[in-house]
Amino acid sequence: MRTRQLLILLVTTATVILSSCQYEFVVEPELPPIDPTVEIKFATEIAPLFESNQCLACHKTGGTAPDLSAGKAYASIVPSLINSSDPETSKIYWYPHPDASTHNFKKYKKADAELILAWIKQGAKNN
Repeated sequence: MRTRQLLILLVTTATVILSSCQYEFVVEPELPPIDPTVEIKFATEIAPLFESNQCLACHKTGGTAPDLSAGKAYASIVPSLINSSDPETSKIYWYPHPDASTHNFKKYKKADAELILAWIKQGAKNN
């Protein structure tokens, strides 16, 4: 009898605890497509993405390659992580892409990934 009461108490407690959990799913807003005629600047649009996405926690001077710190990011990315003939296969685009399973830590937001892809398609310039 006592075992039955204990089991009922445990099940009731677990139900109350689990039903009180709330999950918030963050949905990125739909953004307008990137205008391919507007030049994307590496220094002011691409390089800041690495800091805002916390890439520099690992990819800094003395850390994991590539070095994405200010002043070193471009040389670390181009040409080794860029495929200008097939931009979608560029490692700097797909490796930390939001849908990729290859990067275990931080990932780009979809809008950031699309900006990087557009920059690559524009020639991955150091501007």
